[in-house]
Amino acid sequence: MSIFKELIHNASRVLTYTVYIISIYYLFISIFGIRRKKDTGEVKPEKSFALVVAAHNEEVVIDDIIESLKKLDYPKALYDIFVIADNCTDKTALKARKKGAIVYERFTEGKRGKGYALEWMFDKIFKMKKKYDAVAIFDADNLVNRNFLKEMNKQLCKGYKVVQGYLDSKNPCDTWITGSYSIAFWTCNRMFQLARSNLGLSTQLGGTGFCIDITVLKKLGWGATCLTEDLEFTCKLVLHGYKVGWAHDAIIYDEKPLTLFQSWKQRKRWMQGFADVSSRYFFKLLIKSIKSCNFVLLDCAFYSIQPIVTVLIGISAISGVIQYFMKTYNLISNFNTVVYSINFDLFTIIAVLFSILQFVYTPFVLILEKKLDLRIFGYYIIYPLYVITWFPISLQGIIYKNDKEWNHTIHSRSVKIKDLEKAN
Repeated sequence: MSIFKELIHNASRVLTYTVYIISIYYLFISIFGIRRKKDTGEVKPEKSFALVVAAHNEEVVIDDIIESLKKLDYPKALYDIFVIADNCTDKTALKARKKGAIVYERFTEGKRGKGYALEWMFDKIFKMKKKYDAVAIFDADNLVNRNFLKEMNKQLCKGYKVVQGYLDSKNPCDTWITGSYSIAFWTCNRMFQLARSNLGLSTQLGGTGFCIDITVLKKLGWGATCLTEDLEFTCKLVLHGYKVGWAHDAIIYDEKPLTLFQSWKQRKRWMQGFADVSSRYFFKLLIKSIKSCNFVLLDCAFYSIQPIVTVLIGISAISGVIQYFMKTYNLISNFNTVVYSINFDLFTIIAVLFSILQFVYTPFVLILEKKLDLRIFGYYIIYPLYVITWFPISLQGIIYKNDKEWNHTIHSRSVKIKDLEKAN
């Protein structure tokens, strides 16, 4: 029995150390996002863009995204707006045409989902008489800041072949779920995307608000048709020696789910996609990173295993809570003998300091991003509840990684870009 207890104890310590090493790694990365160097230089509009909006039954919001794209501060001759009306049964195509977009309708029994729709559309763009330098991807519920293409053009002219924009929130104050989503995206933009960019690593595609050089897209092919096509294409790019650039001022406003149920379904789909992609790309990235001594590949490999990391953190947290309850019980039961034997070792002190740092770090980042007000701080107080839900969601994602059914997020409200620009 004592051997069994010893094995459990050692396994617990290995798990705990693994989790803290991973956490410290991400904390170290995030520090490089504190400083943001303002890029004030002007670059002449040079690149031409095909703006592609993927839409499935989005008649409520399709007008708004097209309207925001038509108001971009960029020469109109250098971009066209395309809408993929993918298996739509509503008035998405009709409304998009009335707004002036070039609409392609796709009807298919199989190969459903955004990844397949994009692959279908890219093939059509390749064959067009009019040629574009890059393709920019958006979701139908997005709104796009007027400087988006100016910032993308700037990064492409610097030599980047793929660039991700800043994913902001369209509805941060609707519910505690949208508030929690917004906090997560804002901190990710600063602590991981900007930080990786400052370190010279590859940032990560976020599913929308990014552009791809057309020659690279032709060369590699899209081929990203899983539930998280953005992660799949990111891994593909990094394996082929490309880095995803970061445009902090190319802002896209994305609509967040209103309820925990909607959020759960969406995040479960993300984790299913992550588990699927990591099972196919993690070891490829890891082996190549070791052979070539390339930290960009290694960082991307770590990023791809988010569901596993989240589950490990969850198990470690549950284990830690159980152990502390047991220690507390022993302390109360044997107060006179235990009180003098308490040993605050270095590891415990570091763990406590790290936890305190994490608690104050996020508000600090929100201040840097000019996003912290009284209401957002209120959401931050209950934000840990949102974070806790990632554990069962990630577990589900791993278990059901082979379930490729696409769940469409329904968007039910219309927001104009001018309203967001006034608010910001």
